Parts: sequence; structure tokens; C-alpha cells
Amino acid sequence: MIALKDSPAALVLAGTRPGGDPFARSLGVEHKGLIDLAGTTLLERVVSALRDAGIERIAVSCDVGPVADLARALDTEVLYAGSGPSESVGSAFDTLGAPLLLTTCDHALLRPEWVRELIEKTPDVADLSVMMAERSVVERALPSARRTYIRFSDGEWSGCNLFYLRTADASNAIDVWAKVEADRKRPWLIAARLGVPTLFQMLLRRLSLSEGLARLGSRIGIRASLVAASDGLAAVDVDKLEDLVAVQEILRQRKSATTGESI
Repeated sequence: MIALKDSPAALVLAGTRPGGDPFARSLGVEHKGLIDLAGTTLLERVVSALRDAGIERIAVSCDVGPVADLARALDTEVLYAGSGPSESVGSAFDTLGAPLLLTTCDHALLRPEWVRELIEKTPDVADLSVMMAERSVVERALPSARRTYIRFSDGEWSGCNLFYLRTADASNAIDVWAKVEADRKRPWLIAARLGVPTLFQMLLRRLSLSEGLARLGSRIGIRASLVAASDGLAAVDVDKLEDLVAVQEILRQRKSATTGESI
């Protein structure tokens, strides 16, 4: 196995929403990470992809219960989730340190090459990088995809739930994330924290995504970089039934192409 640049650890977010996850419950399980996809849970698929990418230290942020039990069975570290994503990541960052790759347990199609792409394409001067996929790339990979896009001067972009906290200074972004979560019902405070001029230019599509990330990073004291996904499927996660059906079809087609069998 080829060694990864910087030898990062990885964190898989698998916390439980307040009140639980209605989608998971509709499928008869307590958590999305436990959803079965072609005989394998979503959490196991994510952990396997990270290992195949060459990451040796993997932790799962979750609550006490079946997800934690599964994480231990997969030979990963269990870090108990905080009250929100930012608290979970902040606590894990204190434990695991930098560099740290961050993803989610519902990234059902996660591929080792996407993990390597994010890490290898992150500039050596960056403190943090984010993988995002441009709309045309997503729709070329999955024409039926219904994602949320953010418009910039260089296109419409969708997040891929893949982040790389390369240096210790990336903790600044976690601190701001926590403040944004706290201010989610007071958008004017969020705008003030992130910089009204930059947000205004982003809304008017006067900035490219790379420029917007760089400016926001500068605002909070880090060097932030974009890594554009080469595969639009990197932007596909499993949040609802239609996502699960689409992913099942993708896997069916892959297996049919390689073995001539259906799932």
C-alpha cells in the first residue's frame, strides 16, 4: 500500500440527531450508519474505504449504543459525540491531532481514490482543504442527482462531506464553526463573523469558490483551499430514500459490469 502524504488520521462523524433519525427508523435501524447496503452497513463501507486509501488510524464519533459497538467491531477508535458536529470534531481534533481527514458515516459511495485525491491535492501551504464538486461533474456522474448547490462565479458547487484539517491552525475553523452553530438563529451575527463584504460578493457571484474559501479562511486566520472533485459521485450521500435507491442502482451496475451478476 502506498503511504499517504502527511500520514493523517481519519474521523467519521456518526452522531445522533436530537430525537433520532426518522429516515433510519423508517428502515428499521436506529442510525444511518447501521443501514444495510448490499449486505454491508454504511459505516463499514466508509471505514473500509478509508483503510483502502492507506489511513491506519480511524476514529468514529458516535453515541453509546449499537453504532459504538459496530465501530469497535470494525477495530476503530470510539470517540463519544458532543452536543453538535463542531463539538464532536473539536474534541476529536484534540485527541487525534493534525493532519486529520473528516467525513461522515452516510458517505455510502466513498472511494479510496477520493480520499487520496483530497490529501494529495491539498497545497503544502494550506491549513484546511475542502472537497466540493461542480454541478456539471455531479450531473455527468449521476444525471438524476438532486443536490444542494451554492453558486459562485465559476459554477454551482455541492459539498462532498470530505474535509482535510492539515495543520493545528485548522482548529480556528472549528472554533468559528461552533460559533456559527450557536448563532444559527441569528444570521446577522454569522454574517458579521464571516465578513459581510465577502459574503455579499459571494451572493452576487463575483467570487470563484476558491477565492471565497481563501477570503473566508483569511478572515478566521487560516489558509483554506478548494480541492475540486474529479468524480461527481463524491457529492452523493444517503440522506433520504431516493438517495439510497440511487446508490443501490450504482452498486448494482458496478457489480453487473465486473461480474455479470446483479446484487
